[in-house]
Amino acid sequence: MSNRLIGYQSGQGFLYGLSGASKMIFFILVSVACMATYDPRFILVIGFLSIYLFKRANIRWKDVSFVVEIIGAVALFNLVMVYLFDPSYGEEIYGTKTVLIEGWGRFYLTSQEIFYLANLLLKYFSTVPLAILFLMTTHPSQFAASLNQIGLPYKFAYSVSLTLRYIPDVQEEFFTIRKAQEARGLDLSKKAGLVKRIRGNLQIVLPLIFSSLERIDTISTAMELRRFGRYKKRTWYVHKSLTKQDYLVILLAFLLLGISIGLIFLNQGRFYNPWL
Repeated sequence: MSNRLIGYQSGQGFLYGLSGASKMIFFILVSVACMATYDPRFILVIGFLSIYLFKRANIRWKDVSFVVEIIGAVALFNLVMVYLFDPSYGEEIYGTKTVLIEGWGRFYLTSQEIFYLANLLLKYFSTVPLAILFLMTTHPSQFAASLNQIGLPYKFAYSVSLTLRYIPDVQEEFFTIRKAQEARGLDLSKKAGLVKRIRGNLQIVLPLIFSSLERIDTISTAMELRRFGRYKKRTWYVHKSLTKQDYLVILLAFLLLGISIGLIFLNQGRFYNPWL
């Protein structure tokens, strides 16, 4: 497994040539479009588009597998909790009830509940890849410049840039310390018990967090000494003006958002009902 969970990777191709602002606008608008509707036809289109963009970006599976596995586990846990809280929510949405598995008490499984939960799962695996693509194809400095370009204060944009730059360093330190601990006989691999692994990792993470806070304070002091934030505006070394390709990407994002809104009117609500 790579020592870095996720972060910017330099490369060449269509996505790397786009401005950070256009990629951010595309990610935000398409994510909103996916979250606004529960029409699986539209969500699947976005999912296939995400897979296609992954191939275009030449991102290797081993570079994102760990993050995808974590997100998959969280998504499955969320589906289980949604079902446990209200097993009949699907039939309330779609106005019909087709029992597949008889359960005990309030717990049973219907086609409508499966369809609703499947839509939730599709939302995860349609929007999360777009977020990963954005982070892995956008340089932190360009990301900050894009935030400022779309109207956010440059102080906020710069703090985001520093965070994105610092997270990989913290990850590297964490894995380095963990390997050193394992070399001293502390087993933190999958062979160890879950409780032991959690306790051992916490012993590494907590001191690392406090040392990170000290570094942040040092960086903040250094920036204040250099009179950072004195002026209302600033220039960006990696600022990239929008090109024809950027405008086409933004236009596609608005088109997908418009289709999502149109489906809401067509389906007479956010939920597509195949039982009608």
